[in-house]
Amino acid sequence: MADTMQFDLVSPERRLASVQASEVQIPGADGDMTAMADHAPTITTLRPGLLRVVHSGGTDEYVVSGGFAEITAGSVSVLAEEALPRGEVTQEVFDRMLGAARDAHAQVVETFKNEPGPVDDAAKLLADMVAMGTHIGLDPRQ
Repeated sequence: MADTMQFDLVSPERRLASVQASEVQIPGADGDMTAMADHAPTITTLRPGLLRVVHSGGTDEYVVSGGFAEITAGSVSVLAEEALPRGEVTQEVFDRMLGAARDAHAQVVETFKNEPGPVDDAAKLLADMVAMGTHIGLDPRQ
């Protein structure tokens, strides 16, 4: 496949992907981005969202909760805090992920009273998690 790059996705539990990809859509903390061959070197943090990988066999989608991506001209490496193939994210799995984000938000609110920076960051993480779940058809109110 012409104009491809090496794509690797790893979480603490396992390696989820290692393929030659033509395009990787990344949920960056500062906005979504698409990496392709010969992309400028970039490192970005991830927000909860859907990571899409286009390769010769089709398109694979993964739910990521955070982490970072390193992009070079010939590769994209994603080190995710938690990552699962989209098909493995059931309502039960999403509820667990959302519960962890809610707990983290509550702890930050308690710890950093009157400090909007950390509280705002935790609230954004929680909102991104809810949006991601809604986007893939799961109910955040369960």
